[in-house]
Amino acid sequence: MTREVRAFSCELRAERDEKHGDHIIGVPIVYNAKTDIGGWYEEMIAAGALDGADLRDVRFLVNHDTSMIPLARSRNNNENSTMQMTVEADGLHIRVDLDTEGNTESRSLYSAIKRGDITGMSFAFRVETDSWEDLDTEYPKRTITGISKVFEVSAVTWPAYDQTSLEARSNANALDSAASVLESARDQARKTAERRSLAESILKKLEENRNV
Repeated sequence: MTREVRAFSCELRAERDEKHGDHIIGVPIVYNAKTDIGGWYEEMIAAGALDGADLRDVRFLVNHDTSMIPLARSRNNNENSTMQMTVEADGLHIRVDLDTEGNTESRSLYSAIKRGDITGMSFAFRVETDSWEDLDTEYPKRTITGISKVFEVSAVTWPAYDQTSLEARSNANALDSAASVLESARDQARKTAERRSLAESILKKLEENRNV
């Protein structure tokens, strides 16, 4: 399956306490939020889509920049991980413990989120199962019912959508992958329709032969 990327504005907060020090919390994956994907189709991640998802090794980045050192990481989501992930009724919640004393990137990100300069998050993932409606129309609907893996979560300067619209200005790669997903779904639907038509044609001929 195609690796996909989604980004949106969300409640992203910078906090501090004695146990976790400087940290940020947010909800990078939100269930049941209808989203316009580039004007091509509407998408929604169904509740429970993360059940069984591979969350064993997930990095926390800024703007999906894999050339930079991750600011945090969840390894088997154990208590020693610098990113904690919790699947709740409304989606995936995270807490990222930042090393603001020893890492200038962490310090800059914490400050930007606290000031409200960064309000968006993004995630890279792979879909396990989905369903489509109205594929024969100009604006079909996609429901993601199962996510097989989450690769990374990022704080992003330009969130691509705020649970309502995905814009080309900020996430061309996401739009490219979305276009590929839609074309694949339509191609599969065409093949299914062709197979069904062929089967019906064969059954019709068999019925005609029996009546001769």
